[in-house]
Amino acid sequence: MSSSPTPAERIGGFLSSLDASHLPEPVLATARNLLTDIAGLCLAARNTDYVAAVLAALDPSGPCTAIGHPTRRPAFDAALLNGTAAHGEDYDDTFEGGPVHAGAVIVPAVLAACEREGRSGQDFLRGLAAGVELMCRLSLVAPMAIHRAGFHPTAVLGALSAAGACAAALNLPPAQATSALGIAGSQASGIIEYLAEGTWTKRMHAGWAAQSGLRAALLARGGFLGPRTVLEGDHGFFFAFAPSVRPDFSPLLADLGTSWLMPTIAFKPYPCGTMTQPFIDCALELSSSGIQADAITDIVCEVGEGTVHRLWEPLSLKQNPPTPYAGKFSTPYCMAVAFFDRRVGFAQFSPERLADPEVRALAQKIRYVIDPNNEYPRNFTGHLRATLANGTTREIRRPFMRGGAHAPLSSQELHEKFLANASYGGLSQTASEAALAALANTFTSPTLAAFSALAA
Repeated sequence: MSSSPTPAERIGGFLSSLDASHLPEPVLATARNLLTDIAGLCLAARNTDYVAAVLAALDPSGPCTAIGHPTRRPAFDAALLNGTAAHGEDYDDTFEGGPVHAGAVIVPAVLAACEREGRSGQDFLRGLAAGVELMCRLSLVAPMAIHRAGFHPTAVLGALSAAGACAAALNLPPAQATSALGIAGSQASGIIEYLAEGTWTKRMHAGWAAQSGLRAALLARGGFLGPRTVLEGDHGFFFAFAPSVRPDFSPLLADLGTSWLMPTIAFKPYPCGTMTQPFIDCALELSSSGIQADAITDIVCEVGEGTVHRLWEPLSLKQNPPTPYAGKFSTPYCMAVAFFDRRVGFAQFSPERLADPEVRALAQKIRYVIDPNNEYPRNFTGHLRATLANGTTREIRRPFMRGGAHAPLSSQELHEKFLANASYGGLSQTASEAALAALANTFTSPTLAAFSALAA
């Protein structure tokens, strides 16, 4: 047995030593925004059919908040429900380097852990910061290789990160925190076959990862042992989920606890696939220029190769998505509906909008070419070149994603997004504003009683 600490042991030391009272202000600000954004997304999804399906599978009562619902639930059930709701409309945050959706995994996991154990707002903040930072860093170990293997990075990396988050929130010592990561490695799951038919499994990936991480941390606290070599071992996590590349652990471990990636997280302006967002902005600019759809003969987009298999292929399917949920992962559809409606919100992913013949006709004119110099996954860019019936062309580029590190949404914009999401979920303006105000002091409170305002 090597005397050098393994990557998981080094992470375990970080998790057990993190002091929430000394977090840098940008980390604290991002934590506040994540909490607000995820809570609003849970409220937006509260009356959806997929949330109803999850509720039907849960046990009837427990100590933990089911955001947007009056009945409290057992911890694992609450984590599953809240994570599914937060990720369900694909409107949640993204770390562009991964890409991974950290908030929808970590906020539900840590909330359930802290409510189950009666922990404070500072415990919640510590777990949230630790888990989000860990998830961002884990996504850089083997870029694009997890997707290439057929797995959803948010799902599989989320289980490890939620385990780390709960370990930090519950003040587990280093050895137990390390075991929690090792245990979570055997709980990680989530394939991306939802792409084939636009079905719902991606929606539950964040919730499944959240409840898996919580269970792993509690097992470790009880004395259950997980492998210290979970990450780098011959039969370890990256061997299983990213076999096409050799993992590089330097982005995971370098300056861990002193340099933070968390403040670079992107918050979405549109409820659809992250890499599609800059292309939507290109389509909105094209529409605002006064060009009519029937004047367009062809639109070609330069894209990063790593986005093709999820957002562009099979091209005929992406040009004709079979369900509204599938439309969220179709760049041609998102661009087409943005062109006509000059906005992209929940209404643009209705069965009626999906079936509109004008939208479908324009989507069928949109195709892609791979740009070998595209910066994905380090940076998400957008581009279109429209050829018009008169033979002229119009080219538009977006050098980065609006809402990302280069053009972040303001706190005011995120507050407005919360209020709009709560309204979509059926809350009154008064109730929505009360919920937003209650969340504001979460991290300094001795309890998590503020979440009672979200039990709509």
